[in-house]
Amino acid sequence: MNVSRNKPTHHVTLAIAAVCAMTCFALAPASAQEATPTYDILILGGHVIDGTGASRYRADVAILDDRIAAIGDLDGSAARDTIDATRLIVAPGFIDMLGHSEFRLLADGRAISKIYQGVTSEITGEVTSVVPASERPRAQREREYAPWGITYTWDDLDGYFAELERRGTAINVGTWVGLSSLRLHGVGPEERAAEPAEMKAMKDALAAAMEQGAFGLSSGLSYAPGRFASTDEITELSRVAAEYGGFYATHMRSEGAQLLGAIDEAITIGEQSGAPVLIHHLKASGRANWGKMATAVAKIQAARDRGVDVMANVYPYTASSTGLANILPDWAEAGTATETLERLRNPAFRDSVETFLSGTTPSGEPELATSAGGPGGVLISDIANESLAHYEGMRLDAVAEQRAQSPVEALMDLLLEDELRTGAIYFTMDEADLIEALRQPWTMIGGDAGVRALDGPLSDDTPHPRAFGSFPRVLCRYSREQGLLSLEQAVQKMTGLAAARAGLDDRGTLARDHFADIAIFDGDTVCDRATFENPKQLAVGVHHVIVNGTPVLRNGEPTGARPGRGLRRSTTSRP
Repeated sequence: MNVSRNKPTHHVTLAIAAVCAMTCFALAPASAQEATPTYDILILGGHVIDGTGASRYRADVAILDDRIAAIGDLDGSAARDTIDATRLIVAPGFIDMLGHSEFRLLADGRAISKIYQGVTSEITGEVTSVVPASERPRAQREREYAPWGITYTWDDLDGYFAELERRGTAINVGTWVGLSSLRLHGVGPEERAAEPAEMKAMKDALAAAMEQGAFGLSSGLSYAPGRFASTDEITELSRVAAEYGGFYATHMRSEGAQLLGAIDEAITIGEQSGAPVLIHHLKASGRANWGKMATAVAKIQAARDRGVDVMANVYPYTASSTGLANILPDWAEAGTATETLERLRNPAFRDSVETFLSGTTPSGEPELATSAGGPGGVLISDIANESLAHYEGMRLDAVAEQRAQSPVEALMDLLLEDELRTGAIYFTMDEADLIEALRQPWTMIGGDAGVRALDGPLSDDTPHPRAFGSFPRVLCRYSREQGLLSLEQAVQKMTGLAAARAGLDDRGTLARDHFADIAIFDGDTVCDRATFENPKQLAVGVHHVIVNGTPVLRNGEPTGARPGRGLRRSTTSRP
C-alpha cells in the first residue's frame, strides 16, 4: 500500500499537543489514570483518507463523546476503547446522497444494508417526503408504510426527527421536501397549474420545513403529481429553498430521448431561482440514447463554467429501478392510485392500454418498456402481495408466458393484484456512459435505495443490488479494479463532496471537532457481493463503522447501537 507519511501541519500540532497531554497524564496517580481516560475511542495504526481528496497518511484518530478529538501520533494515549486499524483505511463515513429510508428506518433502525457499506448518513425525500404531513400526502404514503405498522405521529419535520430518534436509528438521516408531496398538499393529484392560493400553501409548507433544517426542494418529474408542475412553478418554489440556503435536487423529466432538454430545464431553474442544483442519478437511458452522456456532461460543465452551481449524483449500475406502474403511459396513471386501479378494471381502458403498449415508437422500439428494450428487459423485483411473491426475480416476458397472457395483460394484472405496489428493475444503460458520468469531479454517489435487512420486516422483497452494494462497488470495481478513480477520489465523492453539496459543515471530512462518523475498511478487499439474481448479499471489507462516536459495526458485526440523528442543514435561517 502506497502511504504518504507527510502529514499536514495541523496534524503535527495535534500530535505535539497529544504528547504533552500524555506526559501530564503519565504524572498523575495510577488510580486517576484509570478513572479519567483521555479519550473514549482510539483508532490506531490506520491510513487516513480524510475526504478532501488529499493523499492518505498514517495517523491515529481519537474520539471523545460524538466528535473527533485529535488526529496524529496518539499511540500510548489513554482511552476507554481502542480499535486496531493496522493496514486499514480510516475514512469519513459515507454519505448516501439519494436514499429512500425515511419510513423504513422507523420499521427497522438497524440499517443493516447501509452500515455494511460504510454509510453513516443518508439524504432522502427524492419524490415524496415525510413533510408536509397533511392529509393528502399522508394518504399517498400510507400504502408503503402500513405493512410495517408505521403511522404518522408527526406534523412537521421536528416531529419526524423526534420520532426517528425515539425509535432509534443506526445512521443519520436528512431530507429534502418532495415536490409530489407539496403538490398533494397544496393542489391535489390533478393535472393542472397551481392557483395562487395553492402556490402560497406549497411555499409556506416548504418554508416551514426549511426553517427546521430540510435540505431543499426535490422534484421527481417522471412521477405524478410532481410532473404536473411547470418549470415556472418549480422555479418559484426553488427560490424559497434558496432563501434558506437550500438547493434544488431533481429526478429530471427525461433520462432518455429528452435527456438534454431535461438538463436544460434543471439548469434554468437553478439560474433563475439562485438555488444550487443536484441532478439525481445522472444517466442516459435506453439503447437509442447510449452515447449521449458525453454531450450531457459537456452541457453541465458549460453551465458550471459560466457560474451555475450544478452537480449530480450517480449509482454504479447499468440498470435502474422504480415502480412497475412506470411502464404505463401518462394518461393511464393520471389521478389517484384508486382511480388508476379502477381504470385497470375497465375492459375498454385495458384494450386501449394493450393497443398502445403493444405498438412501437417511431424509431421502431417497443412501447412497452421502451428504455429497457421491451418486456425481456424488465425484472420484477418487489411485490407486496405475498401470493404473487413467486414472480420476484422473473423477467416480465417470462411472467407473461407462465400466466399464458400477453406481456401487457400480465403487467396490468400484476399492478391490479398488487395495488400498484410492484417494483421493477429496468436494464437500460451502457457502462461507457456510466463511466463518463462517474469520472466527473462534480459527481457524487447516491445509492437510490432504502435500507434493507436479511431478517425482519425489511427482508421480504428482492431489491436492486444497489441497496446492498453501491458504495463498496465504487471502491472495488471502479477504483481498485478499473483504476477509474484513485481511492482518495472515490472516498471524496462519498464524503467531502457530498457534505459540501448538502451543507453539512461538520461532517464528511476527518478533522478535529467534526462529528465522529467514520468508516474503517480494507482497501484491498472491500467489494460488493449483491447481484441482480441474488441481491440480498452483504458487502465485504468494511470492518468498523462509527456514527456520532458510537460503533454500529465492530469487527464486521452489528453492535445493535442506534446513535443516528436527524440531519439538518448547517444554515437553518434566511441569510
